[in-house]
Amino acid sequence: MTASPILTSAHKIAIAGLGLIGGSLARRLVRQGRFVVAWNHTDRPYEAARSEGIHCVETLEELAQGKPDVLVLATPLKAMPEMLGRLAPVLTRGTTLTDVGSVKGLVRQQVREAGLSDRYVGGHPMAGSEFSGYEASDPGLLEGALWALTIDENTDYGRFLTVADMVTQGLGNRLIALDDQTHDRAAALISHMPHVVATALANLLVDSDDRNIAAALAAGSWRDMTRVALTDPDRTEAMVDEDADQVAGLLDDMAIRLSAVAKNLRGSEERNRSCTHDFFTQARPFRDYKAELAGADREDNRFELVLSDEGWRSELLESARRGQEVEVFLTTHQARVVQLPTIGD
Repeated sequence: MTASPILTSAHKIAIAGLGLIGGSLARRLVRQGRFVVAWNHTDRPYEAARSEGIHCVETLEELAQGKPDVLVLATPLKAMPEMLGRLAPVLTRGTTLTDVGSVKGLVRQQVREAGLSDRYVGGHPMAGSEFSGYEASDPGLLEGALWALTIDENTDYGRFLTVADMVTQGLGNRLIALDDQTHDRAAALISHMPHVVATALANLLVDSDDRNIAAALAAGSWRDMTRVALTDPDRTEAMVDEDADQVAGLLDDMAIRLSAVAKNLRGSEERNRSCTHDFFTQARPFRDYKAELAGADREDNRFELVLSDEGWRSELLESARRGQEVEVFLTTHQARVVQLPTIGD
């Protein structure tokens, strides 16, 4: 197969929502030389946004009618049905729709119900903070961020490449391609469920008679384990509720593991030592992975991945499972990927 050298460029990018992620995305794209137009449900951030070269419009419909190459939905998931309903009559076929939400299956369902599924590529930048609003946005928030782009059997390859251009060339980020279900299972494990656990730890502190002494003694381990508990609780609740079934299953699993540790700690000395030791050593492959990742030389682990017209979806998913991240598309069917360490087998 001869790969075409023609790639689609996402030069004009529209962003609906200038909160933490939308604002950071807009500011970074402008600094990288892309034309950015934005809309927000209030005009409060417009003065600051315009001072940084972001073009702001008064309505969501005007945003879509400007015929951007990509329109990024950076609004809360609860607002998505209304946004999609307003976009459906005015979004031109030349515009590719994406988003930045942490749950992908539900968004695709909402996009499908709005009749826009043929123009959609799911997006989720793995970046964030406990703060919110445009005033908390920062182009550096996306520095080195990995994006998950989610696809299904109906995803148009040209539209996927357009969003990939925004991510790799427009932002200087890397990406992996996943199906919605794989993404949502992984996001629940590494983001949504940990928010609940961090909040539980903070709740435990608040309920303790020794809370003030404990807070004074708290250092690095407490800070790192509870940082996301500082997030606006309404925002965290909404995020967790959007992935409720996945999170509930993981919390059940976590409860079983913690209960087993508690039982072992109360058991006989011999059993205690054996089972508790097993608990703490089970994560050795993860510790080895983190050590290898810290010392990995990415310059020596780049190579080209060739994709086919028929199998590009499965080929990109398998690439992600092998620990490879797409750095840039060289042609429509050739990508430069970085091989990273993997956990265990």
